[in-house]
Amino acid sequence: MTEHDKKSCHEVLEVQAVPLSDMIQYQTNSVVSRTILDKKTGTVTLFAFDQGQGLSEHTAPFDAMVQVLDGEAEISIENRPHNVKAGEMIVMPANHPHAVRAIQKFKMLLIMIRS
Repeated sequence: MTEHDKKSCHEVLEVQAVPLSDMIQYQTNSVVSRTILDKKTGTVTLFAFDQGQGLSEHTAPFDAMVQVLDGEAEISIENRPHNVKAGEMIVMPANHPHAVRAIQKFKMLLIMIRS
């Protein structure tokens, strides 16, 4: 995304309500992301996962909240799987290993809070 695209996205979000799920589209056999906000205090990012796609186990130094907007995912935190569906959310604590896998196509909003 170019600086112009980022500016346009931020301008649109500041002046009107926008359906989050419409701001990102699925791509076959892919994980797509779109950063909405990137500040010193944290980030807000949209993701779209095709069925079966995911993010391998990793850790992050920040607390993170996932809000599922569409579909269903398995989010594992410290090897404990949690099925999370549209309309549900889960918190991934800082420095705890976690992974994400799309049970079906799904979109999520990831909010990371830097501390």
